[in-house]
Amino acid sequence: MKVLSKIKKIWKLTELRNKIIFVFLMLVVFRVIAAVPVPGVNIEKLHSFFSGNQLFGLINVFSGAGMDNFSLVMMGVGPYITSSIVMQLMTVIIPTVEKWYREEGEAGRRKFNQVTRILTVPFAIVQSFGMITLLKSQNVINNLTGFQLAKTIIIVLAGTMLLMWIGELITEKGIGNGISLIIFTGIITNIPTAFKGFISTWDSSQLFAYMMFAAASVLVIAGVVFVTEGQRNIPVTYARRLSGRGMTSSSSYLPLRVNQAGVIPIIFAMSILLLPRMGANVLSTVGSDKIKAIALKVSAVMQDQWVYGISYFVLVVAFTYFYTMVTFEPNKVGENLQKQGGYIPGIRPGRTTSDYLQKVLNRITLAGALFLGTIAVLPYIVQGLTHIQAMSIGGTSLLIAVSVALDSMKQIDSQLVMRDYDGFLKS
Repeated sequence: MKVLSKIKKIWKLTELRNKIIFVFLMLVVFRVIAAVPVPGVNIEKLHSFFSGNQLFGLINVFSGAGMDNFSLVMMGVGPYITSSIVMQLMTVIIPTVEKWYREEGEAGRRKFNQVTRILTVPFAIVQSFGMITLLKSQNVINNLTGFQLAKTIIIVLAGTMLLMWIGELITEKGIGNGISLIIFTGIITNIPTAFKGFISTWDSSQLFAYMMFAAASVLVIAGVVFVTEGQRNIPVTYARRLSGRGMTSSSSYLPLRVNQAGVIPIIFAMSILLLPRMGANVLSTVGSDKIKAIALKVSAVMQDQWVYGISYFVLVVAFTYFYTMVTFEPNKVGENLQKQGGYIPGIRPGRTTSDYLQKVLNRITLAGALFLGTIAVLPYIVQGLTHIQAMSIGGTSLLIAVSVALDSMKQIDSQLVMRDYDGFLKS
């Protein structure tokens, strides 16, 4: 009943209703574009390639499910995400970029976003060229002349920039983060296909395995919600100040999220693991027998499930720590608290506060890193336990879907609360 009453309330608010309708229409446009394939591709071989490869299946998720039919938006928002990650890392390396991002307010953010858009272009060109070369080596794409290759890359680049524009429009005029919603839509649209594949391979003798799979799915969803929402609140007290009623002090808290890095470490790890395989496929086409032999050996090693799974887990854990330290700087937080007259009860201001925050951050990041690592290799764990290749819990997909859904719900709730508050003031 609460859900129905909330839907009715949303529908009555013209501005909020229009925003939701706008988001829906933009996502429909995205799905229409994603259904238009680029010519010269064997769609059956392409589907077989992505369904039999966990890594490239994950890349397809981040493309918004536009890659599995080699559509106009086959690279999806992947190049934009890569560009955003690079720019965030640049805030640590280049002081000017850090000022844009942290100190110059709205004007600095506009510069930061503009450079991010510009960087998306070369990333889209390089990634599309690498993917086309890889698919050619797998006989998924017909041989292309130089002109045809350039034309295909330009088409894919245009699709990526169009999708980036749609994502920014959703963020500006709709509800939620546009880029995240595009990825979320790609995940949701894959559910019917996955369910159809599951039904087509139904085996009544594996009933216990199916029950275990269903129970594991529920536990994973609950775990994703719990960790996504989990945070450690550090109490902060501000110094006593003179007010009309005498000396007063205020208290608040500093939230440290368990999963501070989101899905960024998974993207990092995925990119690192993708390079050897793509490089090996490219080198296997050269004329030298020695280079071919090395390329085939590298490709064979990367196809080993144990090597891939362990490497993936370790890289995700390592990148979680790395990205958390880049985005949350205990030293600056400690300095800002001291400047604002705030302190953590029982902890001396300044360096001691920074050390304490670093210690707490390391502990909770460990839990978040292990969680992300487990989520990344979850499909292999499930398939190893059930021995059914058709059954796979896409942990990363669940993480994205749950995170985006929770964020969108919070934004809608905040809009409802704000309008209730405005109505109370007017009355």
